[in-house]
Amino acid sequence: MSSKEQRRRVGILGTGDFARALAKRLFFSGYDVILGSRKPEKKAMSAIDQCLCNVQLLSVEECIKSASIIFLAVHFDNVKELLTEHVEKLEGKILIDVSNRDRPSSVTSNAELVQKMVPSCKVVKAFNVISAYAMENDYNSSSKQVFIASNCEGARDVVANIAKDMNFRPVDFGGLFAARRIEKHPLRLFPEWRGPLGFAVGVFNAWLLYLIYIYYIAESKYQWEQLFVKVLNKAICMTGITTLSVTYLASSFATVFQIYYGTKHIRFSRWLDKWLKNRKQLGLISFALISIHVIMSVLIMSPTYFSSWYHSTEITVPVNLTAPFKIKQGTWMNWKGEAACLVGIIAYVVLCFICATTFPSVTDTLNWREWRFAQSKMGHAALLLSVGHVLVMGLPGWLSKPHLIYKSITFLCSILPWITLLLKLLFSLPCVDRYVMKLRKGWERHENKCRADCVRPVKHEGYVAIDMNAGKRMSCQDACACPDDKIPMMNIGGSDCDCASDDLVLNVP
Repeated sequence: MSSKEQRRRVGILGTGDFARALAKRLFFSGYDVILGSRKPEKKAMSAIDQCLCNVQLLSVEECIKSASIIFLAVHFDNVKELLTEHVEKLEGKILIDVSNRDRPSSVTSNAELVQKMVPSCKVVKAFNVISAYAMENDYNSSSKQVFIASNCEGARDVVANIAKDMNFRPVDFGGLFAARRIEKHPLRLFPEWRGPLGFAVGVFNAWLLYLIYIYYIAESKYQWEQLFVKVLNKAICMTGITTLSVTYLASSFATVFQIYYGTKHIRFSRWLDKWLKNRKQLGLISFALISIHVIMSVLIMSPTYFSSWYHSTEITVPVNLTAPFKIKQGTWMNWKGEAACLVGIIAYVVLCFICATTFPSVTDTLNWREWRFAQSKMGHAALLLSVGHVLVMGLPGWLSKPHLIYKSITFLCSILPWITLLLKLLFSLPCVDRYVMKLRKGWERHENKCRADCVRPVKHEGYVAIDMNAGKRMSCQDACACPDDKIPMMNIGGSDCDCASDDLVLNVP
């Protein structure tokens, strides 16, 4: 074959849904496609799909002989039976495995098993994260990624070029062992959302149980039929503002740890690292909860539900009774209702803007300063406005009954947001902000102190002694050199070091 034919001719073993979708996509991308079937005489591909009328349908053996690049698109249960008959014919060819597993495995992958079946060919794991529907119908799929893994770098490059021709974006995962990760990807079910969703559900349940206690058990303030909107609306609002404050509290915790350690090079604890990585999910969950709160509030916006937001007018009907008959009628909003609505609307608009900046199409148009301004400064501004909304609603009640403020739901749900805002204000002070920025630019408070393992000074050669039994670093001195050692140890610590036989001595180049 010429180089052009080798680049343009591909074979596909299999005639299932994915194989047909792959054949059409390759054909429209300019490739000469050959389908291989165990019973080609009994199948008419053009009868199934007219777009396949230009695709050749041959036997498995003829397909393998005709193409140097072959897609393995059959069910994995049939792979062994299919390949063992043609091991010699597959020698030197590129075999692309597109199969997936029913359950994830960290021991081996389908691609690795295929490589063991046909060790003479170059097995590549690719295209398994693309569905047949997306392969066939989504022609403008520049955002679709194709994960590629193979022990042969040249084979990875060939498959990457095929993916580009098909309007996909290839991502090189390296060696074939990475196929285990690639095969786990289609089996994932929003793993990064589990923690944030679990946290939000837990907070919601806690607030809802508290509201049921104070409104139905401690005193009968509402009817049980009001649980579905009136009371749930309060629980959703309190959960939303709590989740929003937790979203921005993570950065303050990170700053505290950086100030404490005096460097940015010490890794955060696992819980804090996971918290920082889940901030996007927490923010989107809080936005969804606040959106539900806005919708519910609009539905019940009336003097009956928000009596303290409206002026009331009394109509007295004189009758021949011992006391006159009075009718109270709500009219327009008072200052409390107007202010609460205004601050709430502004806060929600700011949150909508922040949420829009998380879309990839919008994020790609922002530089780092713009993105940081939207996510950090505007995020804290939205939290401040949300707290202001709660403050306007609860402040009159706090002033009228200060001894019962600890029972107020508006007070309780604003404690954590106030802590978040106060920490942000503290770290925004010029003296603190300059110090934090120095740390984040690489400056360290204790540059001469050995924090991890003994590190040799610059311009010197030396050794690092690590006590394997104690599990702690050793301090090294010039006077303490190991036998037959021409290079002295550098003085880093203050204690003596012994050249024990059970210590591991590492050469520092």
